Amino acid sequence: MRLTQFKALDERTYWTDAKELECMMIIPEAPDVTSFCFKTADDSWFRYLPGQFITLELPVGPEPLLRTYTLSSSPSRPLSISVTVKAQKDSIGSRWMLENVKVGDRLRAYGPGGIFTFMQYPADKYLFISAGSGVTPMMSMTRWLFDNGEHTDIALISCARRPSELIFEPELRRMAQRVPDIKLSFVVEEDDPFSAWAGYRGRLNQLMLELMAPDYMEREIFCCGPEPFMKTVRDVLNAAGFEMAHYHEESFHAPIRTEDQRPEHDDIVLDETAGAMIRFAASGLDAACSETDTILQVAKAQGLNIPSACQFGVCGTCKVRKTSGEVHMIHNGGITDKEIADGMVLACCSNPIGRVEIEI
Repeated sequence: MRLTQFKALDERTYWTDAKELECMMIIPEAPDVTSFCFKTADDSWFRYLPGQFITLELPVGPEPLLRTYTLSSSPSRPLSISVTVKAQKDSIGSRWMLENVKVGDRLRAYGPGGIFTFMQYPADKYLFISAGSGVTPMMSMTRWLFDNGEHTDIALISCARRPSELIFEPELRRMAQRVPDIKLSFVVEEDDPFSAWAGYRGRLNQLMLELMAPDYMEREIFCCGPEPFMKTVRDVLNAAGFEMAHYHEESFHAPIRTEDQRPEHDDIVLDETAGAMIRFAASGLDAACSETDTILQVAKAQGLNIPSACQFGVCGTCKVRKTSGEVHMIHNGGITDKEIADGMVLACCSNPIGRVEIEI
């Protein structure tokens, strides 16, 4: 891959002074999602890295309100920039933008900033995973690669609640139709009323990832979305043994400006040298094991029969009740949140952490 326009993330990517921006276009993207396209008031060009964000000064109340927004535009189109804003009940700034900004309005902007950009991690193959408006930086990076004609393999996974809420879907499909290097997958939790959907349904899981990007272990991965979504992605990758140095994320609630602002996650990573113990209460058996052993494997070794089928967390056949202790479970849709809250686990994909008691 040839990243020739930018070499490194340094002070030259930042604007030295505030810029006055003029809104030149407003584009509805999805329900409650709008892109605002700006040019500079003095018609100067923009310089930034794909995936970075800017800070807008919004005239809300007696004191200006500063809010950061990821750029969805590409620096390959330097005469304008775009921010894509989703309506949020708890966001004064986003609500003000959607309700007040009109074509011709001017706002002050600072930036750009942020280290969530593939320019820091040149690779031949990327995997972009996003949920909701987390697709915004992925769109900036995809637009840059598309515009520059780079023959870079991109697998892009965009998740949303409904098909109508998939942001940028039409443009992404147009780019993918013209460039075979872009491979798209869309995941929704439920259908739109009176509309057919032939794509993936449910929540992103390991089985879906294997189908959408079978070679994901070889890719540089970028992820953006709500923290619970990103934790699910990290759990799947950790369980598969992915080298997490090639995983990069940014929450759209808290853009990361510098390396020392990267959060430290307390994700569970199973250790085959760590001992555990499973108590099968009804059978009166205690079984020593490793954290990397599943409840199903340990039960079978003890001569206990837990009905099972897929052994991949899909069918739900091996559901058992956990009466105490902690397990690490990465399932693929075979159990509901209510069942988990009631103490149920899938034996085929649940690993014991310390001492665990199972009802059988």
